[in-house]
Amino acid sequence: MNEDLQPGQLLARGVCRHLRSHDFVSVEELVPVPGLRVDVMALGPKGEIWVVECKSSRADFQSDNKWHGYLDWCDRFFWAVGADFPTELLPADTGLIIADPYDAEIIRTGPETKLAPARRKVMVQKFARHAALRLQALRDPRVTPSGIP
Repeated sequence: MNEDLQPGQLLARGVCRHLRSHDFVSVEELVPVPGLRVDVMALGPKGEIWVVECKSSRADFQSDNKWHGYLDWCDRFFWAVGADFPTELLPADTGLIIADPYDAEIIRTGPETKLAPARRKVMVQKFARHAALRLQALRDPRVTPSGIP
């Protein structure tokens, strides 16, 4: 296990692995608009967009005041938490994923709220640019994941 990763990042890794088994591709730490940064954004085979917020503790969840803002940028919203997280704290009308650093399981699928076509196009473009910049940063040390040298 990579010691440099924070608990939420370890949950995100397990979530991304599991979503891949559902034919979703995902990126971590995507900024849909200034002031918001989603932990995981996943793009499905039919263009569906899911956002997953990873919470490693009760305090982490209770300090998150921005999650409602993520709902405008996805078709479905999920929380991802560890097996020991008190899930009764999470809103019942959202998706729930139980995760660890190696895999995850979708426990509850939240309601679908389809994005408008124009917003979907913007989000798919942001997803593609984010993924491309991350890949380029792996190969070129002069490029940062944000794209700014």
